[in-house]
Amino acid sequence: MTGTTLDDYTDRYARRVRGMTASEIRALFAVASRPEVVSLAGGAPYIAALPLDAVGEMLGRLGAEHGATTLQYGIGQGTPELRERICEVMALSGIDASCGASPEDVVVTVGGQQALDLVARLFLDPGDVVLAEGPTYVGALGVFQAAQAQVAHVPMDSEGLIPEALEVAIADLARAGRRVKFLYTIPTYQNPTGVTLSEERRERVLDICERAGLLVVEDDPYGQLGFEGEAPAPLRARRRDGVFYLSTFSKTFAPGLRVGWILAPHAVRDKLVIASEAQILCPSGFAQAAVSTYLGTMPWRQQLKVYREVYRERRDALLDALADLMPEGTTWTTPAGGLFVWATLPDGLDSKAMMPRAVAARVAYVPGTGFYADGTGAGNMRLNFSFPPPERIREGVRRLAGVMEQEIAMRKVFGAVGGAGPRRRQGGSDAPGPDLA
Repeated sequence: MTGTTLDDYTDRYARRVRGMTASEIRALFAVASRPEVVSLAGGAPYIAALPLDAVGEMLGRLGAEHGATTLQYGIGQGTPELRERICEVMALSGIDASCGASPEDVVVTVGGQQALDLVARLFLDPGDVVLAEGPTYVGALGVFQAAQAQVAHVPMDSEGLIPEALEVAIADLARAGRRVKFLYTIPTYQNPTGVTLSEERRERVLDICERAGLLVVEDDPYGQLGFEGEAPAPLRARRRDGVFYLSTFSKTFAPGLRVGWILAPHAVRDKLVIASEAQILCPSGFAQAAVSTYLGTMPWRQQLKVYREVYRERRDALLDALADLMPEGTTWTTPAGGLFVWATLPDGLDSKAMMPRAVAARVAYVPGTGFYADGTGAGNMRLNFSFPPPERIREGVRRLAGVMEQEIAMRKVFGAVGGAGPRRRQGGSDAPGPDLA
């Protein structure tokens, strides 16, 4: 032992472990869960909006009346009943039999996170490149990092991923001899920005990927949580070949059950099942039965409307508070659905450096650096509106605005201390070429 590390196993880890870092969001959980802190950080749905008495009775009956099967091992692909129910859910968004959606091509997963990991295991070799929106979901960055892949961010603006920037990124990477495996995208109510890829751009992005021979991994946890009319049809509703559709019941029912799915091209389904069996043997039979029973016996479509109304009210509370209280120079997105607002700070402020002072003021957010593979994004923050009630949201923004005003005042007196780090404004102000981490 050299005495330079507290970890006696450093020399024994696999190469893929090197560089693993804790998620920016997970690191905040311990602080953000304290009752005195207004958390605008996490992405937790408002579970109290569910009819919890009825859900509790349903779960009790499942155990008492069907425990001999629901508590037993199952099959790796997931139960036929749940896969049929999943197809009913997807049909609401336009992904139905007319575009090749079938229970046979659905693979049930342990939440959307395992779905991402399975796709990465099947397609990513060390050194491969994944194209992804900049910024993108922090959990996806962790999966790609674990697969020893690199991420090239493609800029966004108010209409989502910029097709011209995608073309430039693909061409630049090809000239550099880099192997790009797929585009990872959250086109509807994106995490973390809340931005939705426009109708016209959806077709262009698909055309670009098809010409380049790129797979598309469409992550759609929020598509049924729109506040202002119907969202554009998912990418998978438009093309069946080369598009993997990932979703979850974590945002529309209960994240604690950990049930998600992949709708995959038929040829890939068996490999996904084999990879899943190697990881978990089979998804939880009880959790699958809970979701199937919920979808089959309870008014889940009405429950979606309840969630939409609750989240619309809370989004409006956040947007109103930002407009009333934020210091000059702050801008933010206006999401038409989902759970998040993406804020850009006044020049010179660093969301990561400011975080300890925000926590001291009893408010939490997620610094923008967590959503870029290269650590940029210090000039941004993600704000969640799904969990706190409207009055707590406004109080959280008041506290946050106070911290920002103090930071601005300190800069006027003392100047920049340590710099604000690399900045990335959502809106495509950076050059559109690929940004490899």
